[in-house]
Amino acid sequence: MSAAGAKAPQQGIAWKAESEAELREGIEAAFDYRGDVTLLLKDGARIEGYLFDRRSRASLEESQVRLIPAGSTEKLVFRYCDIAGIEFSGRDMAAGKRWQDWVRRYAEKKAAGETNIQLEPEKLD
Repeated sequence: MSAAGAKAPQQGIAWKAESEAELREGIEAAFDYRGDVTLLLKDGARIEGYLFDRRSRASLEESQVRLIPAGSTEKLVFRYCDIAGIEFSGRDMAAGKRWQDWVRRYAEKKAAGETNIQLEPEKLD
């Protein structure tokens, strides 16, 4: 993974941990990602879903991530020590959407005389 402060992961990036620090950094990046990820487990399993929680503790055995598998409402728990890598497999629903961009577009519409300007959610795939 990249150093702190670097660009956020993008869809399609596959990553394998080479050290404990890289594993922890990768899990943080997956937690911040607003799309599905695929956990690559050391036993060869691949689990795709939304990583919605992580609990970092002193050891990898005590640290856990929680993931909702794609197409399910079940919440699965995985220990950090069982994760070999992560793929950023789903579309990041917030990629390219910054608050500053919305404010700029709002100001442009208001300056053009538009009324009833509102924030419209994007349709999900």
